Amino acid sequence: MYHQPVLKNRRTLLERAEKFISDIYFTDCNLRGRLYGDSCPLESITSFLSCKRIPFTEAAQQNFSPYKIGDTFGPTWWTCWFKVNLKIPVNWRGKEVHLLWESDGEAMVWRDEQPVQGLTKEGEKTSYILTDCLKDEEPHSVTLYVELACNGLFGAGQGSMIAAPDPNRKYSVQKAELVVFNRDVRELLTDFEMLIDIVKQLGEGEQRGYQALFTVNEMVNLCDPTKASSYSKARSLAHKFFSQQNGQSQHTVHAMGHCHIDSAWLWPYEETIRKCGRSWVTAIHLMEKNPEFMFTCSQAQQFQWVKTWYPGLFSQIQHYVKKGQFIPVGGTWVEMDGNLPSGESMVRQFLEGQRFFHKEFGLHCKEFWLPDTFGYSAQLPQIMQGSGISRFLTQKLSWNLVNVFPHNTFFWEGLDGSQVLTHFPPGNSYGMEGKVEDLVNTVKNNKDKGRANHSAALFGFGDGGGGPTQLMLDRLQRVQDTDGLPKVWMSAPDRLFSELQADSALLCTWTGELFLELHNGTYTTQAQIKRGNRQCETLLHDIEVASSLALSRGEAFEYPVKQLQELWRLLLLNQFHDVIPGSCIEMVVEDALRYYEDIRRVGGGLLDDACRALLSKEQKGDAHAVFNSLPWERNEVIQLQDTAGQPGLALVSVPSVGLATVKNTQPVAPVSVTVQADGTVLMANGILQTIVNKNGSLASLHLVNANREAISDGCHGNQFVMFDDVPLYWDAWDVMDYHLQTRKPVLEVVQPVQIVSSGGLRGSVSFTLRISDKSTITQEIVLDAMCPYIKFNTQVEWAESHKFLKVEFPVRVRSPNATYEIQFGHLQRPTHRNTSWDWARFEVWGHKWADLSEHNFGVALLNDCKYGYSVHRNIMTLSLLRAAKAPDANADMGTHHFTYAIMPHTGSFQDASVIQCAYNLNFPLRLIRSAPGTVPWSALSVSDPAVILETVKQAEDRKGSLVVRLYESHGSSVTTMLRFTLPVREAWHCDLLERPDPTQPAHITPDGIILNFSPFQIVSLLLHL
Repeated sequence: MYHQPVLKNRRTLLERAEKFISDIYFTDCNLRGRLYGDSCPLESITSFLSCKRIPFTEAAQQNFSPYKIGDTFGPTWWTCWFKVNLKIPVNWRGKEVHLLWESDGEAMVWRDEQPVQGLTKEGEKTSYILTDCLKDEEPHSVTLYVELACNGLFGAGQGSMIAAPDPNRKYSVQKAELVVFNRDVRELLTDFEMLIDIVKQLGEGEQRGYQALFTVNEMVNLCDPTKASSYSKARSLAHKFFSQQNGQSQHTVHAMGHCHIDSAWLWPYEETIRKCGRSWVTAIHLMEKNPEFMFTCSQAQQFQWVKTWYPGLFSQIQHYVKKGQFIPVGGTWVEMDGNLPSGESMVRQFLEGQRFFHKEFGLHCKEFWLPDTFGYSAQLPQIMQGSGISRFLTQKLSWNLVNVFPHNTFFWEGLDGSQVLTHFPPGNSYGMEGKVEDLVNTVKNNKDKGRANHSAALFGFGDGGGGPTQLMLDRLQRVQDTDGLPKVWMSAPDRLFSELQADSALLCTWTGELFLELHNGTYTTQAQIKRGNRQCETLLHDIEVASSLALSRGEAFEYPVKQLQELWRLLLLNQFHDVIPGSCIEMVVEDALRYYEDIRRVGGGLLDDACRALLSKEQKGDAHAVFNSLPWERNEVIQLQDTAGQPGLALVSVPSVGLATVKNTQPVAPVSVTVQADGTVLMANGILQTIVNKNGSLASLHLVNANREAISDGCHGNQFVMFDDVPLYWDAWDVMDYHLQTRKPVLEVVQPVQIVSSGGLRGSVSFTLRISDKSTITQEIVLDAMCPYIKFNTQVEWAESHKFLKVEFPVRVRSPNATYEIQFGHLQRPTHRNTSWDWARFEVWGHKWADLSEHNFGVALLNDCKYGYSVHRNIMTLSLLRAAKAPDANADMGTHHFTYAIMPHTGSFQDASVIQCAYNLNFPLRLIRSAPGTVPWSALSVSDPAVILETVKQAEDRKGSLVVRLYESHGSSVTTMLRFTLPVREAWHCDLLERPDPTQPAHITPDGIILNFSPFQIVSLLLHL
């Protein structure tokens, strides 16, 4: 065929090709309009509505009523089940036949009582393939069920995606019919789409882009949409273009199917179960047709849900795991938050996750997979390595608001020096669609050009689920090795990391935390969730310690293995990266708080049982004994009740990991509380002396023996301050730097300081401040005998909107760095704002304490449930409450209780026992009823205060064996002795999965076990009793 020479007008040729496949323009005569052939209505469609999520067997037994297309149903979070009877026309023999289904909401197709396909408009899945090629012997009459969730892929936000859900939204089915699907049209459309995208992405400066332009233009010339016989010529041109290969040095993209599903976010936990079912059954269907397709999938909790709710689907998953197509990754119970869970919680994430994957699939994950959390603790590399993982994938740091992270492939070095090979997919997404743009961006954005020539591209609809589509696979298949684009391999994480490791000589190393410069409001949002997490972490610790000791006492005590696993899994679930940060809807908050109550209720009973089992029959009685779960002796004032139920106080001394009876011990220096002439109150206990102003602020805080004042001249400690808190978009997630310009002290006094306890063992005063006409603060300031810190027991009635409450302590300390506790250790962050990296840390996270010290003097700020801090110059600030309105319009409204403490000290914070004091504040001494003469005893202790005994538990699958976990907390190399009175026969070093190292026996001496630690090292021992 002869054509006139083409004018070199790039725009007209490109737009001509675009219109040729448009689904909007010229569909009467273009190729897109030929995608579907004949159509046929359904025989019948009936429905019934359920307010609950019910299993298929129950749904199929309900009474279904006729449904008319376009009729609405709902409201949000309900489920509409449809029964679809269809009959395929006989004259469609040899055709590909689809059920075309377009509706609001998320749907699952059920056939022969099994889930077979997810349908979601937002996930580009609007048809179910009834047959690839209709044969006479195939059933032509079919009954299907469609389970339709009344929520979208991203919930049901009212007005915007992250707004609180619209509870009254209605849903409808817009289309439900049988159609003939023209596969040859679909294939040709994909050719056109890819070539058009190559033209756009390579731009006018690339010859290859013009080759694609003239190829696609010639394809339009050759293709007559009304004549299928013309398609092959056009496809041949496309094939010729796609087959022109790259050189050997071209970058390789490892394409991995993925479906990031938030375990809860803008939808409740229960809906996530169905999202997993819809998404994973669709992935299995793709594997059946595409043996090269590989699908990566994380979160053991989601696998457990699917195993319970969709056992048939789970069996299919197990089959494809064996085939190497369905690839479990991550190794954790959920994709947890990377900042807020304790060190032991992070260990349990891996322990529960890896054990599940090994039990169900016979494998341990090699990669930690956490693409969407809000920062990454500097202890994660060591925890990964201890869990059998040496590789890490994420992409979230591409969201940094201020600084661009300098690497995509690098070695990440943790607090103790552990290293893991780390990869951030340069396309900056975990939800790519297999488009040319994704591939071009992967190469263009790679910050390690010349050092790393392999990158990941994770494709599939994510966050709300959905996963990959056949179209995505077809796109990637076209350009496996096409000149002008990177090479594309359908790949698995193991292959990617093996390639990166093999060529890692030039890779750089990043040391310390991976701090996300965004979403730092999540350290504070939903304070009740943070409090529930901390308290339940503490409770589970104490249950395990007490149960382990009870087990070792030789009594007939049954360690509560099953109950503890259930409680831990609930806690780990709530540590998901949109739950513990507070970035979820109100329904999720309610679920999370209910789970914490379940842990408290069941766990409280388990703790009582274990504590009672610590005492022999002769030792039981009506007197008070005290159980100490921490590995040092504690001398503290506790509250107790006498036999008449009257409250009282006692100063107790309890040995390390042991118990003692309560005795009437008197303090060396009793507490004094004195009202002064100006109305201020002077409190002192021989260690500290403080002056409390009428409004509850501290005029002075004096360290007596050192004769050092802690509060800055002319300033007041315990100063509550309010800030306007209006972020740019991500309401529950973000606090912006400009909020610091809106500082307003809380000054209005409702009830001035008055004495509550007048001294002796405890002195305390209380006061009330008005924040606004809707919110108040009531606080009791407590000074106990022999206690090196002052506690602030706080109650806030909170009814604000977009406000941020903090408390400030301007201290007489000068240091360029402050220290913050993290998991199994601490790190320093600057107190200045020299660089953009410093400035971006205007709000940071920490756990039980933060410290600001100069040589030989410092001040520590302790807390029992807070995580947000700021230390700028000499002002130490603890973040208390936020008032975000999306995605939970009622976030943090109501009554809050929390305690923080201030602790001035001489020397370093290590030598001053700040770490131990923060533990003491968080781990209460537990009262037990005992006989008066019960002899104090200690089960475990550590000779060096730098080493913390963090965990004592029964070993997994080893009845009668214990695991103890210790870590070096000071940042020092140290040798220590683990002493015990337990009947230990032998001991071995083990990893965090509790696998003993046969090359590392722990030698038992008459005094205990000698252990060597490097800075911040975690050591686990397996003790056989």
